[in-house]
Amino acid sequence: MLTARKKKNIIEEHRRHETDTGSTNVQVSLLTRRISEVTDHLKKNLKDHHSRRGLLMMVGKRKRLLDHLAKSNPKSHASLIKKLGLKR
Repeated sequence: MLTARKKKNIIEEHRRHETDTGSTNVQVSLLTRRISEVTDHLKKNLKDHHSRRGLLMMVGKRKRLLDHLAKSNPKSHASLIKKLGLKR
């Protein structure tokens, strides 16, 4: 579960400035964390199709955000992909 403390740590690690909580980097980082947690949940609960649909929607949203970041700021995109350990 993504607690407030974990969320705060992720935001502090990926933010651009002191009050940044919603930049593309932060959103992708938070989605990546949630995706990993839901993936672990689905490994234990194979028949939970509702969570599977939520996972697919999160993956799609992360892909759209990464595509936007690649077009607008390729350097930031490359460093974020490397930092999060994503395939691209």
